[in-house]
Amino acid sequence: MPPRPVRKPARPFFSSGPCAKRPGWTLNALDGALLGRSHRAPEGRARLKEVIDRSHSLLEAPDDWKIGIVPASDTGAVEMILWALADERPIDVLSFESFSGLWAQDLRDVLKLEALTVHEAPYGALPDLSAVDWSHDVVLTWNGTTSGVCVPGPDAIPAQHEGLVICDATSAAFAMDLPWDRLDVVTWSWQKALGGEAAHGMIALSPRAIARLEQAAPRPLPKIFRLTNKKGLIDAIFSGDTINTPSMLCVEDALDGLRWADAIGGLKALKIRSRTNFETVERWVAQTDWVEFLADEPSKRSTTSICLRIVAPWFAGQSVESQQKIVKALTGMIADEGAGFDLASYRDAPPGLRIWGGATVEADDIEALLPWLDWAYDSVRMEYSV
Repeated sequence: MPPRPVRKPARPFFSSGPCAKRPGWTLNALDGALLGRSHRAPEGRARLKEVIDRSHSLLEAPDDWKIGIVPASDTGAVEMILWALADERPIDVLSFESFSGLWAQDLRDVLKLEALTVHEAPYGALPDLSAVDWSHDVVLTWNGTTSGVCVPGPDAIPAQHEGLVICDATSAAFAMDLPWDRLDVVTWSWQKALGGEAAHGMIALSPRAIARLEQAAPRPLPKIFRLTNKKGLIDAIFSGDTINTPSMLCVEDALDGLRWADAIGGLKALKIRSRTNFETVERWVAQTDWVEFLADEPSKRSTTSICLRIVAPWFAGQSVESQQKIVKALTGMIADEGAGFDLASYRDAPPGLRIWGGATVEADDIEALLPWLDWAYDSVRMEYSV
C-alpha cells in the first residue's frame, strides 16, 4: 500500500447535500433559536420573514419578485409549481441528471401530460438547448447536482419567451449568477450552498408567474401544494407564514448562514469562494492521469457539484457493478481515515467521485483532500486491476 498523506482536511465534509456548515460554525450558532414557541407568534413570523428578506437581498432578486418558504425542500418547491401549472400550456423539460429526470418522469408518467417534450442528454452533457420551444413552459435545472453539468450562462435562455421558465436552482443559488430577467420561477433548499438543515425549500415567483398562478383553472391540490386560494396568491406565504410547521431550529441555522454570507461580502464573495474551490480541483485534474471531469465541456462544468469520472483503462474495462464496488472501496478508505466523507457519485450517476465545492467549503480543505484521493486510488488499483 502506498504511504498515507500527512495532512488531513480540517473539515473533511464534502457532501453535496446536506452540505458543509459555514467556516467556524458551532452549535452555539443556534443558541438564540426560538424553541418552544409558535412559528405563528410575532417573533416566529419575524424570523421567517428575515430568512425571506435576507435571501431576496443576497440573491439579488428583483424587487417585484415574491419569495416564500415551502415544505419538503427543493423537491417540494418544484413539485408544487408543476402540479399547480402543468398543462396550462405545452411543457418542454430538460432531463440530464437524476432530479431533472425526476421532473420529466413526474410530468410524463404521473401527471400524464400529452403536450410534453422531454429533451434528454446523458450524464456529463446538456440537452440541445436550440431544440427547446420557448413558447412553451420550460422546466430546467440550472446546475445538475448529480452530473456536475450547469447551464453555461444567461444567453442559453431567450430574453423574450412566451412560456414560463421554471428553474430548479438548488445547487446554483448562492454560488452562481442566476439570470432573473430570463426566469419566472426559481426554487432552492436550505441544505445546499449555505449549509443549512434539510426539509425546507424556497420558491421565488416573478410577476408573470404570479399572474399565471392566479389565472390558472382550479384544480384539486394537497394543502402543502397550494399557493393560491379564491382570492388569488396567498400573500402570507411570502411574508413569514408557512403552509406547515417549520423547525425553528432550522430557521435559526438558515439565518446563521445568511448572516455569514452577508458578513463576508455577499453573493460576489460566495461566487469567488466556490470558483476557487473548483479551480483547486481543476488544477489537480489537469495533472492527474486517472481522472477527468464528467462534464466534457469546460463552460458547462459546475463549480459546486464537482463530478469526476475515473478514466484509467483498467477501471473503464470493469462492469458497472465492479466499478461501483471499487468506488465504494476507494471512498471508504478515505472516510475510514477521517480525511473526507461522502465522496462517491450519486447512486444513479456513473460510478465516480463527487466533491462539493460550494462557498461553505474551504479551498485549503480541498487541497488537503486531493492527495488522499491519489492515495486511495493507488491502493484500490493495486487490489483490483488485472
